[in-house]
Amino acid sequence: MSKVRIAKEFDFDAAHRLDRLPPEHKCHHLHGHTYRVVLTLEGVPGDIGFVVDYADIEKAWQPLHDILDHKYLNAIPGLEVPTTQVLVLWLWERLKAGELGELLAGVRVYESSTTYCEHP
Repeated sequence: MSKVRIAKEFDFDAAHRLDRLPPEHKCHHLHGHTYRVVLTLEGVPGDIGFVVDYADIEKAWQPLHDILDHKYLNAIPGLEVPTTQVLVLWLWERLKAGELGELLAGVRVYESSTTYCEHP
C-alpha cells in the first residue's frame, strides 16, 4: 500500500516582541498573534485504515499548546528570539522527539492568514 499524508491544524494565541529589530520596526514592540500550526504526518494506513488517529495527533500537540497558549514567547526557553522561523524549528524538534516523530513530515506555522513558515 502507498503512503499518504494527513494533517491536523491547531491554533494558539501568544505575545512576543522581536527586540533585535530596529526600534522603528513595528515588530520590535510587544504584540500578539493568533498562530495556526499545521502538523503533517506521512505513512501507510494500518489495519484499521489510519496512519495515526487524529486524536493521537491532538494528544501529542496538547503539551506544546499548554506551553505556548496565552504566553509571552520570549520567556520560553529556546524562543528568546521568537520569530516564526525559530518557532517552527522549536516545534519540529519537540514533535520529532515525541511519540509521533517517525511519522512527522512537516510543521507549518502561520502568524497571519497570509504569512507562514514551514519545516522541512
